[in-house]
Amino acid sequence: MGMSKRTLRSSLLLSVALMPGAALAQGAGGQQSVSLDELSVVATTPVGAIGDSLYRGPVTQGPGGQLPVVAEPRLRGGAQPLYKIPSTVETVTAADLDVDRGTFNAVATLARRTPGLNLSDSQGNNNRLDINYRGFQASPVTGVPQGLAVYQNGVRINEAFGDTVNLDLIPPSAIQRIDVVTSNPVFGLNALGGAINIQMKNGFTWQGTDVTVLGGSDGRIAGGLEYGKMIGPWSFYFNGDGLNDRGWRYQSPSTIGRIYTDLGYRTLDSEFHLIGNFARTFFGAAAATPVDFTHVDPRAIFTYPQTTTTQLGTLQVTGRVDISPTWDLAGNAYFRRFSQQYVDGNDAEFERCGSSCSTPNALRFDDDNFPNVAFDQLRLRGANGQLINATRLAGSNRLVPYGTLDVTKTEATGYGGSLQAANRDRVFGFNNSFVVGGSIDVADYSYKSSSTLGIINPDLSVTTNPNNPTYGFVEGLGTTLLRTDGALGIAPSAVLGSNLYMGLYATDTIDLTDALSLTAGARLNFARVSTQDQTGFSPDVNGTHYFTKVNPLAGLTYRFTPGFSLFGSYSESNRAPTPLELACANPDRPCLLPNSLVADPPLKQVTAQNYEVGIRGSIPNFYDGGLLTYKVSAFRNDLANDILQLATPGNSARGYFVNVPSTRRQGVEVGAEYSRGDLSVYANYALIDATFQFTGNLSSPNNPLSTTDANGFPGQILVTPGKQVPLIPNHQFKVGFDYTVLPGWRFGMNLQAFSSSYYRGDESNLNPKLPAYFVLGLNTSYQVTKNLQVFGLITNLTNNRYTTFGTFFEPGLVANRYLVSDVRTTTLAQPLSIYAGLRYSFGADPVPMAEPIIRKY
Repeated sequence: MGMSKRTLRSSLLLSVALMPGAALAQGAGGQQSVSLDELSVVATTPVGAIGDSLYRGPVTQGPGGQLPVVAEPRLRGGAQPLYKIPSTVETVTAADLDVDRGTFNAVATLARRTPGLNLSDSQGNNNRLDINYRGFQASPVTGVPQGLAVYQNGVRINEAFGDTVNLDLIPPSAIQRIDVVTSNPVFGLNALGGAINIQMKNGFTWQGTDVTVLGGSDGRIAGGLEYGKMIGPWSFYFNGDGLNDRGWRYQSPSTIGRIYTDLGYRTLDSEFHLIGNFARTFFGAAAATPVDFTHVDPRAIFTYPQTTTTQLGTLQVTGRVDISPTWDLAGNAYFRRFSQQYVDGNDAEFERCGSSCSTPNALRFDDDNFPNVAFDQLRLRGANGQLINATRLAGSNRLVPYGTLDVTKTEATGYGGSLQAANRDRVFGFNNSFVVGGSIDVADYSYKSSSTLGIINPDLSVTTNPNNPTYGFVEGLGTTLLRTDGALGIAPSAVLGSNLYMGLYATDTIDLTDALSLTAGARLNFARVSTQDQTGFSPDVNGTHYFTKVNPLAGLTYRFTPGFSLFGSYSESNRAPTPLELACANPDRPCLLPNSLVADPPLKQVTAQNYEVGIRGSIPNFYDGGLLTYKVSAFRNDLANDILQLATPGNSARGYFVNVPSTRRQGVEVGAEYSRGDLSVYANYALIDATFQFTGNLSSPNNPLSTTDANGFPGQILVTPGKQVPLIPNHQFKVGFDYTVLPGWRFGMNLQAFSSSYYRGDESNLNPKLPAYFVLGLNTSYQVTKNLQVFGLITNLTNNRYTTFGTFFEPGLVANRYLVSDVRTTTLAQPLSIYAGLRYSFGADPVPMAEPIIRKY
C-alpha cells in the first residue's frame, strides 16, 4: 500500500479544517438533539467502566430495595458516546460471544467479528492463539513481542515476565463486552496498536441461572454454570466452566477449569464489587510440525512432550462514588498470582568432542553457534559437575539420537491499582468531560529453567531413562541441570526480578459546538525492570533498567447528522522491553527460547506515532425497517526501535531479541452491519500493510536463501524498506449472517478469507508465502421450550487444510529414522469440527435495562 505520511497528515488536517465551517452550517440549520438512549457508549480509560458508568442513567430506589435504571442519562468516568471518540472502536458483545458458545473461546469471536484482526496458531490449539490486530500481537507465547495492552475490569492483564496475554484463563460466558480501542495512550504500556478492554458481567447486569453442557469432535466434553442474583442493594454473580478434549493433533489434549465470581453493592451514588478469578489450564503439543511429516499425516507433531500448565488466582476490588452531580471518583485494587510450567522435549545439538578437546570422548554442544570458542568450553556436565561421555549406536560410529527435556517455570505475584476522578462541569459555556487518573502496577517474579539429557525414541518422544529399551544403556540420561563448561548454549537459569510500572494521565473532551468535539490529553509512563541471576552462570543478567515517556493525544470529531460523523486523531504510545527480552538480547549468548536467560545488553523502548481518520454512521429504516451501520477508517503507526525475536546460526530453537530502527503498520478498514430483528448481516474488509522501514541484515539461519554477510557471519538475510512483516495477511475479508428461519429456530453462517503471508524468518520476503485461505463456519440454535435450548456449531465446514503459522528449522535425520529435507515447519489449523449441546435457563431473565445499547459505528 502506497499511503504516505504526508497523505495521511493532509487528510487529517483537511478534515480538521472543514469541521468548524461545517459546525456553523449545521448550527444554523437547527440541529435536532438525540436522546442518549440511542447511542453506543464506550469507556475511554481502563477505569472508565467501573460500576454502571457505561449504562443509561442514575439509579433510584424502587420497591423491595431494587435499584432499576431509569431513563434520565448520566455518563460517568471516561465513558463517552461513540460519536465523540476520535478513533476506531470495535465492540464484541455477550450476544456475539453466545453465538460461538461451542468453542468456549472468546478469541474465536474476536476473529470472526473484528476488521483487521487475524489469528496465528503456532501452538496447534485454538485456546492458545496469537491475536494479530493491525499487525500488532497479543500472544500467550513467551517471547512473542507484545504490541497490545489488555485489560479486564480495569486491570492490565499482560503478565509480568513477558507481557503475555492468556485469554484462555477467562470464562467467555462471563464477559459482558470487549472493546478494541485504537490510538489511545491512556491505556498505558503496550498500547502500540491499541488496547483490548474486557468488561465482565455482575449480578446487577445479569440475573438468572444458566446451565450448559456440550460435546463434539476430538472427544470434547464441556460444561458451564452461570448464576446471577440481585437482593436489594446487593448482587452476586458466579460463572464456572470446564473443558476437556484430546485435540486434533497427536499428544494435544486440553483441560480447562475456570471460575469467576462477583459480589456487588450499590447505593444511589456509589457502587462496589469484590471480584475473584481462578483458573487452571493444561495443554499439550505446543509447536509447529515439519511439513514432511504433515504431508504424510495431518495430525503429526514433532518431538514431545510439549505441555503447558498454567494457574491463576486474582482478587480485585472496584468502586465508584458520585462525589457531586458533576464529579465522580472510581478506582480498583488487585492481587494477582500467576504460575506457568512448560515441559518441552527437543532434538539436541550434541557431538562427540574429538581430538580438539582435552577429553576426546566427552559429549559437547554443537560449535556452529559459537565460532572461535575452545571446544572444552562446550563440553557437557551434569548436576554434580561430571563430564558426560558420548554413547555410540551399537556397531556404528554415529551417536545415539540425543535430546533434551527442557523445563521452565515462571511465577509472578502482582498487585496494584488505579484511581481516577472525572468531572462534567460546563467550561465557558461548553459541555466538557475532564478525566485525571493514575495507576501503579508492581510484580515480583521468578524464572527457572533446566535441561535434562534424554533420548529421542522412534515415536519421537524424549525420555530420560538410562536403560533405554531401543538403544540400551546410555550414559548421563536423567542428569538434570545440564550445562556446558562455559555455560554457553546450555545452562540452568534462575532469575529473580521485579517490575514497577506507573502512569499518570489526563484527558479532556470539550464540545466546541453541538457537533464539534475536541479531545486532548497525555499519559506519562514510567517503567523500572530489575533482574538478578541466582546461578552465577549469567552475571550479565543482573541489572535495573528505567524507561519513561510522555504520550500525547489530540483528536477531533464532527457529527454532521445524528447518523453520520467524522473523526481524526494523532497520538503516541510506547512499550518497555520485558524482563525476558532484556535478559536475552545478546547474539553471542543466545537463549533456548523460552528456556534460558543469559546476557543482558540494554534494549531501547519501542515508541509509536499513530495517525487515524475515519467516518462512521447509521441509516435507520434502511430496508424493510432495518438499521444499517457503517464505518470506514484509515490508520498509520510508525514505530521506532521495534523489538524482534531472531534465531541464531545453527539452531533455530535458540535466539535473542534486538531493536530495529523502524517499522510501519498502515491500512484501511471498511465495515457495515444490517439488523432487522429476525435478520442480522455483517461484512468487513481490511487492508493491512505491515512493513520494515530500514536497511540491514537480520539473523535467520534456517532460511534457505540466507547468506554470509560481508563480516563473515552466516545465516543472514537482507531487509530493505517496504519488506512485509511475516504472518500478517495484506487482505482480510469477513462476512456473516444470523436469521430466524422459524419461531425459535435461528441459523447463521460466517466466512473469513485471508490473503497469503510470509513465513516467520523470511523478513527478506524471498521465499514462497503461506497460501491464502478461507474458513467457513455454521451455527444454529432451537428454543425447544422457554427454558431449554439446543444448539450446534461447525467450524471449518469445508475442512480446508490451511495454516496460519509457518517458520523454518534445520532439517536432517531425526531419531536415526526420519530424514527431514524440507526446511518448512507449519501448524495446520483446526479441521472440520462439530459441537452440539443443551442450554437450560431458569429464574429471572438477564436484566436488559442495565445493558448498554450497542451501535457499531
